[in-house]
Amino acid sequence: MRKIERLSEFTVYNSIDELPSNINALMKKAIEARKNSYAPYSRFSVGAAVLMENGEVVTGSNQENASYPSGLCAERTAIYSAGSQFPGIALKTIAIVAGSKNKKTKKPIPPCGACRQAISEYELKQDSPISIFFMGEVGEVVQSDSLANLLPLLFDPSEL
Repeated sequence: MRKIERLSEFTVYNSIDELPSNINALMKKAIEARKNSYAPYSRFSVGAAVLMENGEVVTGSNQENASYPSGLCAERTAIYSAGSQFPGIALKTIAIVAGSKNKKTKKPIPPCGACRQAISEYELKQDSPISIFFMGEVGEVVQSDSLANLLPLLFDPSEL
């Protein structure tokens, strides 16, 4: 028997105003994308903005469906769109903003498990990390330098 220990490291900014200017601008695009969310069932809207290696920004928002789980999260909407529009171009950074329509969301909301797995696919495919910044509607912003911090024991295509 042996034990495995994994250490994850994050940077926490007190607010969006502390972010570097390029990340602040990306986060604002995620805030705008969140306005396009279709979330009549959960009333939880999410916006995502992906900065590509070529400087392009692709956004997405969550889109729900009465036939759960037919909807799609903002992160996957954005990264799949980025992969479709710019095949072969690396994803550098993802900004995510999430919040409830029922109350003000003050704590940072990380990507769900399915989105983490989808992001990991792109990190593995491009063989370079993707920085992830996430927040609620207001307050702290958390930065992860790689998806590996959020999903340390990921499933990858080498197992297929």
